[in-house]
Amino acid sequence: MYKSIMHSPELLKGTLQTILLKVLKDHGKMYGYEIAQRVKELSDERLLLTEGALYPALHKLEAEGLLKTETVMMGKRVRKYYSLTSEGRSLAKERVSEFLDFIKTIGNVLQVELSG
Repeated sequence: MYKSIMHSPELLKGTLQTILLKVLKDHGKMYGYEIAQRVKELSDERLLLTEGALYPALHKLEAEGLLKTETVMMGKRVRKYYSLTSEGRSLAKERVSEFLDFIKTIGNVLQVELSG
């Protein structure tokens, strides 16, 4: 699914859609490899998205009406760009807020103070 250098895959399960929505919200129209590289960069190379995880997640978000696509010819190659719909932008904000609240709740349960 995705490779994690520093975290167990179980900790990351269920966060991929939120990550994709947030990256696209912050950076606008991007193609798949570009998204994977941005996640890698933002995570200090601790999250490496594989094609087998990335593209099914993007296709699911598109099928749900949260992403729109644009196909661009790059020489003889076709590049598919993804961007958020207005519904996707709203959901991105909601999902990030929900996830940050979840992190705070887990910190409380584990009785640790989280910085940030």
